[in-house]
Amino acid sequence: MTPGPGATTPAPRQAGRHAGDTGHPGRLTGFRIVLTCDRRSAELAAGFTRRGADVLVAPALRIVPLVEDAALVRATEELIATPPDDLVVTTGIGFRGWVEVADAAGLAPRLLEVLADTRILARGPKARGAVRAAGLREEWSAVSETTAEVVDRLVDHGVTGRRVAFQLHGLADDHLLARLAAAGASVTTVRVYRWGPSPDPSAVARALDAVRSRTADAVVFTSAPGSHEFLESAGRAGCRAEVLDALRGDVVPAAVGPVTAAPLVAAGLDPLVPDRFRLGALVRVLADHLAGTRVRRLVTPGGVLELRGRATFLDGEPVSLSPAPTALLRVLAERPGEVVTRHRLLDSLPEAADLHAVEVAVARLRAALGHRGIVETVVKRGYRLSLVGTA
Repeated sequence: MTPGPGATTPAPRQAGRHAGDTGHPGRLTGFRIVLTCDRRSAELAAGFTRRGADVLVAPALRIVPLVEDAALVRATEELIATPPDDLVVTTGIGFRGWVEVADAAGLAPRLLEVLADTRILARGPKARGAVRAAGLREEWSAVSETTAEVVDRLVDHGVTGRRVAFQLHGLADDHLLARLAAAGASVTTVRVYRWGPSPDPSAVARALDAVRSRTADAVVFTSAPGSHEFLESAGRAGCRAEVLDALRGDVVPAAVGPVTAAPLVAAGLDPLVPDRFRLGALVRVLADHLAGTRVRRLVTPGGVLELRGRATFLDGEPVSLSPAPTALLRVLAERPGEVVTRHRLLDSLPEAADLHAVEVAVARLRAALGHRGIVETVVKRGYRLSLVGTA
Protein backbone atom coordinates (compact mmCIF):
# COMPACT_ATOMS: atom_id res chain seq x y z
CA MET A 1 0.00 0.00 0.00
CA THR A 2 1.34 3.43 -0.93
CA PRO A 3 1.19 6.32 1.53
CA GLY A 4 -1.60 8.82 1.04
CA PRO A 5 -1.73 12.47 2.03
CA GLY A 6 -0.96 12.97 5.69
CA ALA A 7 0.54 9.54 6.07
CA THR A 8 3.73 9.15 8.03
CA THR A 9 5.85 6.42 6.53
CA PRO A 10 8.11 4.95 9.21
CA ALA A 11 11.34 3.28 8.22
CA PRO A 12 12.78 0.20 9.94
CA ARG A 13 15.59 0.94 12.36
CA GLN A 14 19.00 0.12 10.95
CA ALA A 15 21.35 0.09 13.92
CA GLY A 16 25.02 0.60 13.28
CA ARG A 17 24.69 2.53 10.02
CA HIS A 18 27.09 5.44 9.72
CA ALA A 19 27.29 8.65 7.76
CA GLY A 20 29.86 7.23 5.42
CA ASP A 21 27.56 4.44 4.25
CA THR A 22 26.09 5.14 0.83
CA GLY A 23 23.28 3.92 -1.34
CA HIS A 24 21.62 1.46 1.00
CA PRO A 25 18.82 1.44 3.57
CA GLY A 26 19.61 3.08 6.88
CA ARG A 27 21.55 6.05 5.61
CA LEU A 28 18.69 8.36 6.56
CA THR A 29 17.64 6.54 9.71
CA GLY A 30 16.64 9.13 12.29
CA PHE A 31 15.70 11.80 9.78
CA ARG A 32 12.16 13.01 9.21
CA ILE A 33 11.31 14.44 5.80
CA VAL A 34 8.19 16.39 4.80
CA LEU A 35 6.92 15.98 1.23
CA THR A 36 4.74 18.84 -0.02
CA CYS A 37 3.80 17.22 -3.35
CA ASP A 38 0.61 15.52 -4.51
CA ARG A 39 1.54 13.81 -7.76
CA ARG A 40 4.22 11.08 -7.44
CA SER A 41 4.37 11.45 -3.65
CA ALA A 42 4.37 7.66 -3.22
CA GLU A 43 7.37 7.31 -5.53
CA LEU A 44 9.24 10.05 -3.74
CA ALA A 45 8.35 8.69 -0.30
CA ALA A 46 9.64 5.26 -1.30
CA GLY A 47 12.99 6.76 -2.31
CA PHE A 48 13.46 8.19 1.17
CA THR A 49 12.02 5.31 3.20
CA ARG A 50 14.33 2.86 1.41
CA ARG A 51 17.17 4.87 2.92
CA GLY A 52 15.65 4.71 6.40
CA ALA A 53 13.86 8.07 6.70
CA ASP A 54 10.48 8.74 8.27
CA VAL A 55 8.29 10.58 5.75
CA LEU A 56 5.31 12.86 6.29
CA VAL A 57 3.25 13.33 3.12
CA ALA A 58 1.54 16.72 3.27
CA PRO A 59 0.55 18.03 -0.18
CA ALA A 60 0.26 21.80 -0.14
CA LEU A 61 -1.86 21.61 -3.31
CA ARG A 62 -3.41 19.00 -5.53
CA ILE A 63 -3.46 18.81 -9.29
CA VAL A 64 -6.96 19.08 -10.73
CA PRO A 65 -7.09 17.67 -14.29
CA LEU A 66 -9.23 19.63 -16.69
CA VAL A 67 -10.37 16.57 -18.62
CA GLU A 68 -13.94 17.82 -18.83
CA ASP A 69 -13.13 21.52 -18.70
CA ALA A 70 -14.97 23.43 -21.40
CA ALA A 71 -12.38 26.21 -21.37
CA LEU A 72 -9.62 23.81 -22.45
CA VAL A 73 -11.80 22.45 -25.27
CA ARG A 74 -12.56 26.01 -26.42
CA ALA A 75 -8.87 26.92 -26.30
CA THR A 76 -8.09 23.86 -28.41
CA GLU A 77 -10.76 24.76 -30.97
CA GLU A 78 -9.42 28.31 -31.18
CA LEU A 79 -5.88 27.05 -31.66
CA ILE A 80 -7.01 24.74 -34.46
CA ALA A 81 -8.90 27.60 -36.12
CA THR A 82 -5.89 29.94 -35.81
CA PRO A 83 -2.78 27.73 -35.85
CA PRO A 84 0.28 28.96 -33.97
CA ASP A 85 3.68 29.43 -35.52
CA ASP A 86 5.38 28.16 -32.37
CA LEU A 87 4.32 25.90 -29.52
CA VAL A 88 6.14 25.75 -26.18
CA VAL A 89 5.59 22.41 -24.41
CA THR A 90 6.56 22.74 -20.76
CA THR A 91 5.60 19.38 -19.24
CA GLY A 92 5.11 15.85 -20.46
CA ILE A 93 2.09 15.22 -18.27
CA GLY A 94 0.52 18.47 -19.44
CA PHE A 95 0.98 17.76 -23.14
CA ARG A 96 -0.31 14.19 -22.81
CA GLY A 97 -3.31 15.47 -20.86
CA TRP A 98 -4.04 18.02 -23.54
CA VAL A 99 -4.04 15.40 -26.29
CA GLU A 100 -6.29 13.17 -24.17
CA VAL A 101 -8.79 15.98 -23.66
CA ALA A 102 -8.71 16.75 -27.38
CA ASP A 103 -9.29 13.08 -28.15
CA ALA A 104 -12.28 12.91 -25.79
CA ALA A 105 -13.74 15.96 -27.57
CA GLY A 106 -13.09 14.49 -31.01
CA LEU A 107 -10.46 17.13 -31.76
CA ALA A 108 -7.25 15.10 -31.54
CA PRO A 109 -6.76 14.36 -35.28
CA ARG A 110 -7.17 18.03 -36.20
CA LEU A 111 -5.03 19.22 -33.30
CA LEU A 112 -2.15 16.90 -34.20
CA GLU A 113 -2.44 17.88 -37.85
CA VAL A 114 -2.07 21.54 -36.92
CA LEU A 115 0.83 20.88 -34.55
CA ALA A 116 2.66 18.87 -37.21
CA ASP A 117 3.12 22.15 -39.09
CA THR A 118 4.07 24.09 -35.95
CA ARG A 119 7.58 24.74 -34.68
CA ILE A 120 7.64 22.93 -31.32
CA LEU A 121 10.07 23.78 -28.53
CA ALA A 122 10.24 21.48 -25.48
CA ARG A 123 11.31 22.52 -22.01
CA GLY A 124 13.15 19.26 -21.37
CA PRO A 125 13.31 15.51 -22.05
CA LYS A 126 9.93 14.67 -20.50
CA ALA A 127 8.15 17.26 -22.61
CA ARG A 128 10.13 16.09 -25.64
CA GLY A 129 9.16 12.48 -24.97
CA ALA A 130 5.46 13.36 -24.80
CA VAL A 131 5.69 15.27 -28.07
CA ARG A 132 7.30 12.31 -29.82
CA ALA A 133 4.84 9.85 -28.28
CA ALA A 134 2.07 11.84 -30.01
CA GLY A 135 3.78 11.30 -33.35
CA LEU A 136 5.20 14.83 -33.52
CA ARG A 137 8.73 16.16 -33.58
CA GLU A 138 10.22 19.02 -31.65
CA GLU A 139 12.63 21.43 -33.32
CA TRP A 140 14.58 22.10 -30.15
CA SER A 141 14.72 21.13 -26.47
CA ALA A 142 16.15 23.18 -23.58
CA VAL A 143 19.35 21.77 -22.11
CA SER A 144 18.73 23.49 -18.76
CA GLU A 145 15.14 22.21 -18.65
CA THR A 146 13.92 25.71 -17.80
CA THR A 147 11.18 27.74 -19.43
CA ALA A 148 13.48 30.77 -19.34
CA GLU A 149 15.89 29.07 -21.76
CA VAL A 150 13.01 28.31 -24.14
CA VAL A 151 11.93 31.95 -24.08
CA ASP A 152 15.53 33.05 -24.63
CA ARG A 153 15.70 30.82 -27.68
CA LEU A 154 12.49 32.24 -29.15
CA VAL A 155 13.46 35.85 -28.53
CA ASP A 156 16.98 35.33 -29.92
CA HIS A 157 15.57 33.84 -33.13
CA GLY A 158 12.92 36.53 -33.46
CA VAL A 159 9.21 36.32 -32.73
CA THR A 160 7.97 39.57 -34.21
CA GLY A 161 4.57 38.93 -35.77
CA ARG A 162 4.60 35.27 -34.77
CA ARG A 163 1.81 33.55 -32.89
CA VAL A 164 3.25 31.62 -29.92
CA ALA A 165 1.15 29.09 -28.02
CA PHE A 166 2.32 28.30 -24.49
CA GLN A 167 1.27 25.11 -22.70
CA LEU A 168 1.25 26.12 -19.04
CA HIS A 169 2.21 23.88 -16.14
CA GLY A 170 -0.10 24.94 -13.35
CA LEU A 171 0.76 28.62 -13.03
CA ALA A 172 1.71 31.11 -15.73
CA ASP A 173 5.08 32.84 -15.51
CA ASP A 174 3.83 36.31 -16.34
CA HIS A 175 7.35 37.72 -16.61
CA LEU A 176 8.37 35.27 -19.34
CA LEU A 177 5.11 35.67 -21.22
CA ALA A 178 5.55 39.45 -21.07
CA ARG A 179 9.05 39.07 -22.55
CA LEU A 180 7.62 37.29 -25.57
CA ALA A 181 4.93 39.92 -26.00
CA ALA A 182 7.48 42.71 -25.70
CA ALA A 183 9.55 41.00 -28.40
CA GLY A 184 6.60 41.23 -30.78
CA ALA A 185 4.90 37.86 -30.36
CA SER A 186 1.18 37.25 -30.10
CA VAL A 187 0.99 34.93 -27.08
CA THR A 188 -1.81 32.51 -26.27
CA THR A 189 -1.82 30.11 -23.34
CA VAL A 190 -3.15 26.59 -22.96
CA ARG A 191 -3.77 25.59 -19.34
CA VAL A 192 -4.10 21.82 -19.16
CA TYR A 193 -4.44 21.46 -15.42
CA ARG A 194 -4.84 23.73 -12.47
CA TRP A 195 -4.03 23.60 -8.80
CA GLY A 196 -6.65 22.96 -6.16
CA PRO A 197 -6.53 23.13 -2.37
CA SER A 198 -4.67 20.54 -0.33
CA PRO A 199 -6.45 17.18 -0.15
CA ASP A 200 -5.50 17.01 3.54
CA PRO A 201 -5.22 20.38 5.34
CA SER A 202 -4.60 18.61 8.65
CA ALA A 203 -1.47 17.02 7.18
CA VAL A 204 -0.24 20.45 6.12
CA ALA A 205 -0.88 21.73 9.65
CA ARG A 206 1.17 18.84 11.08
CA ALA A 207 3.94 19.54 8.60
CA LEU A 208 4.08 23.21 9.59
CA ASP A 209 4.23 22.21 13.27
CA ALA A 210 7.06 19.77 12.50
CA VAL A 211 9.03 22.46 10.68
CA ARG A 212 8.66 25.24 13.23
CA SER A 213 9.36 22.85 16.13
CA ARG A 214 12.42 21.47 14.28
CA THR A 215 11.14 17.90 14.56
CA ALA A 216 11.42 17.69 10.77
CA ASP A 217 14.87 17.67 9.19
CA ALA A 218 13.96 18.60 5.62
CA VAL A 219 11.05 19.78 3.48
CA VAL A 220 10.89 18.67 -0.16
CA PHE A 221 9.25 20.80 -2.87
CA THR A 222 8.50 19.61 -6.41
CA SER A 223 6.54 22.50 -7.96
CA ALA A 224 6.62 26.28 -7.80
CA PRO A 225 2.91 26.52 -6.90
CA GLY A 226 3.47 23.99 -4.11
CA SER A 227 6.43 25.96 -2.76
CA HIS A 228 4.42 29.16 -2.81
CA GLU A 229 1.35 27.62 -1.20
CA PHE A 230 3.32 25.95 1.62
CA LEU A 231 4.63 29.35 2.68
CA GLU A 232 1.19 30.89 2.22
CA SER A 233 -0.26 28.15 4.44
CA ALA A 234 2.28 29.09 7.09
CA GLY A 235 1.14 32.69 6.81
CA ARG A 236 -2.52 31.77 7.21
CA ALA A 237 -1.60 29.66 10.25
CA GLY A 238 0.23 32.61 11.80
CA CYS A 239 3.61 30.87 11.80
CA ARG A 240 5.30 32.10 8.61
CA ALA A 241 8.15 33.81 10.47
CA GLU A 242 8.81 30.70 12.57
CA VAL A 243 8.72 28.41 9.53
CA LEU A 244 11.08 30.64 7.56
CA ASP A 245 13.45 30.85 10.52
CA ALA A 246 13.53 27.04 10.75
CA LEU A 247 14.07 26.69 7.00
CA ARG A 248 17.04 29.05 7.21
CA GLY A 249 18.76 26.88 9.78
CA ASP A 250 17.83 23.53 11.28
CA VAL A 251 15.39 22.34 8.59
CA VAL A 252 16.70 21.88 5.05
CA PRO A 253 14.48 23.08 2.18
CA ALA A 254 15.07 21.03 -1.00
CA ALA A 255 13.61 21.76 -4.44
CA VAL A 256 13.64 19.62 -7.57
CA GLY A 257 14.80 22.52 -9.76
CA PRO A 258 15.27 26.30 -9.96
CA VAL A 259 11.69 26.99 -11.05
CA THR A 260 10.37 25.15 -7.99
CA ALA A 261 12.96 26.92 -5.84
CA ALA A 262 12.04 30.43 -7.04
CA PRO A 263 9.27 31.13 -4.44
CA LEU A 264 11.61 29.90 -1.69
CA VAL A 265 14.48 32.08 -2.88
CA ALA A 266 12.09 35.04 -3.05
CA ALA A 267 11.31 34.41 0.62
CA GLY A 268 14.99 34.62 1.51
CA LEU A 269 15.73 30.88 1.62
CA ASP A 270 18.63 28.99 0.07
CA PRO A 271 17.15 25.65 -0.97
CA LEU A 272 19.14 22.60 -1.93
CA VAL A 273 18.74 21.92 -5.68
CA PRO A 274 20.19 18.93 -7.59
CA ASP A 275 22.21 19.44 -10.77
CA ARG A 276 19.74 17.24 -12.65
CA PHE A 277 16.13 18.27 -12.16
CA ARG A 278 14.77 14.79 -11.40
CA LEU A 279 13.12 13.26 -8.36
CA GLY A 280 15.79 10.55 -8.11
CA ALA A 281 18.54 13.17 -8.16
CA LEU A 282 16.67 15.15 -5.51
CA VAL A 283 16.50 12.11 -3.23
CA ARG A 284 20.21 11.43 -3.67
CA VAL A 285 21.40 14.99 -3.13
CA LEU A 286 19.28 15.42 0.00
CA ALA A 287 20.45 12.06 1.37
CA ASP A 288 24.06 13.08 0.74
CA HIS A 289 23.52 16.42 2.43
CA LEU A 290 21.81 15.08 5.54
CA ALA A 291 24.15 12.14 6.00
CA GLY A 292 27.18 14.31 5.34
CA THR A 293 26.32 17.33 7.47
CA ARG A 294 23.68 16.29 10.01
CA VAL A 295 25.26 13.15 11.51
CA ARG A 296 27.56 13.47 14.54
CA ARG A 297 29.72 10.74 16.03
CA LEU A 298 31.33 11.33 19.41
CA VAL A 299 33.50 8.98 21.47
CA THR A 300 32.28 9.13 25.07
CA PRO A 301 33.15 7.16 28.22
CA GLY A 302 30.09 5.02 27.50
CA GLY A 303 30.91 4.29 23.87
CA VAL A 304 30.48 5.85 20.42
CA LEU A 305 27.49 8.19 20.50
CA GLU A 306 25.90 8.85 17.12
CA LEU A 307 23.27 11.54 16.55
CA ARG A 308 21.29 11.17 13.34
CA GLY A 309 18.44 13.64 12.97
CA ARG A 310 15.96 12.71 15.69
CA ALA A 311 17.61 9.34 16.40
CA THR A 312 20.39 8.49 18.83
CA PHE A 313 22.65 5.43 18.79
CA LEU A 314 25.20 4.23 21.33
CA ASP A 315 27.70 1.73 19.95
CA GLY A 316 25.32 1.05 17.08
CA GLU A 317 22.29 0.36 19.29
CA PRO A 318 19.28 2.69 19.17
CA VAL A 319 18.61 4.75 22.31
CA SER A 320 14.99 5.60 23.01
CA LEU A 321 14.67 9.21 24.13
CA SER A 322 11.64 11.41 24.78
CA PRO A 323 11.62 14.96 23.35
CA ALA A 324 13.09 16.75 26.38
CA PRO A 325 16.21 14.55 26.79
CA THR A 326 16.64 14.61 23.01
CA ALA A 327 16.63 18.43 23.00
CA LEU A 328 19.18 18.55 25.83
CA LEU A 329 21.47 16.04 24.14
CA ARG A 330 21.46 18.06 20.91
CA VAL A 331 22.45 21.23 22.78
CA LEU A 332 25.22 19.44 24.67
CA ALA A 333 26.48 17.87 21.42
CA GLU A 334 26.81 21.30 19.81
CA ARG A 335 29.65 21.99 22.27
CA PRO A 336 31.06 18.56 23.22
CA GLY A 337 33.42 18.69 26.16
CA GLU A 338 32.35 22.22 27.06
CA VAL A 339 30.13 23.31 29.93
CA VAL A 340 26.61 24.30 29.00
CA THR A 341 24.73 26.31 31.62
CA ARG A 342 21.43 25.16 33.07
CA HIS A 343 19.75 28.32 31.75
CA ARG A 344 20.95 27.57 28.20
CA LEU A 345 19.58 24.04 28.52
CA LEU A 346 16.32 25.42 29.89
CA ASP A 347 15.97 27.50 26.71
CA SER A 348 15.94 24.27 24.69
CA LEU A 349 12.89 23.06 26.62
CA PRO A 350 10.07 25.38 25.49
CA GLU A 351 7.49 23.76 27.76
CA ALA A 352 9.70 23.91 30.86
CA ALA A 353 9.03 26.51 33.54
CA ASP A 354 12.10 26.26 35.77
CA LEU A 355 15.54 24.70 36.23
CA HIS A 356 14.07 21.65 37.92
CA ALA A 357 12.84 20.55 34.49
CA VAL A 358 16.46 20.56 33.29
CA GLU A 359 17.51 18.32 36.17
CA VAL A 360 14.67 15.91 35.41
CA ALA A 361 15.55 15.82 31.70
CA VAL A 362 19.24 15.21 32.47
CA ALA A 363 18.31 12.34 34.81
CA ARG A 364 16.16 10.77 32.09
CA LEU A 365 18.90 11.25 29.51
CA ARG A 366 21.45 9.51 31.75
CA ALA A 367 19.05 6.66 32.45
CA ALA A 368 18.37 6.13 28.75
CA LEU A 369 22.07 6.19 27.87
CA GLY A 370 22.81 3.75 30.67
CA HIS A 371 26.10 5.41 31.60
CA ARG A 372 26.16 8.36 33.99
CA GLY A 373 29.62 9.50 32.89
CA ILE A 374 28.48 10.49 29.39
CA VAL A 375 26.74 13.59 30.77
CA GLU A 376 28.82 15.16 33.53
CA THR A 377 27.66 17.59 36.18
CA VAL A 378 29.91 20.61 36.63
CA VAL A 379 29.08 21.96 40.07
CA LYS A 380 27.56 25.45 40.08
CA ARG A 381 28.10 25.78 36.34
CA GLY A 382 26.01 23.27 34.40
CA TYR A 383 26.56 20.07 32.41
CA ARG A 384 28.82 18.83 29.66
CA LEU A 385 29.02 15.94 27.25
CA SER A 386 32.17 14.06 28.21
CA LEU A 387 34.53 12.98 25.43
CA VAL A 388 37.44 10.55 25.37
CA GLY A 389 38.31 11.02 21.69
CA THR A 390 36.89 11.59 18.22
CA ALA A 391 35.20 9.08 15.93
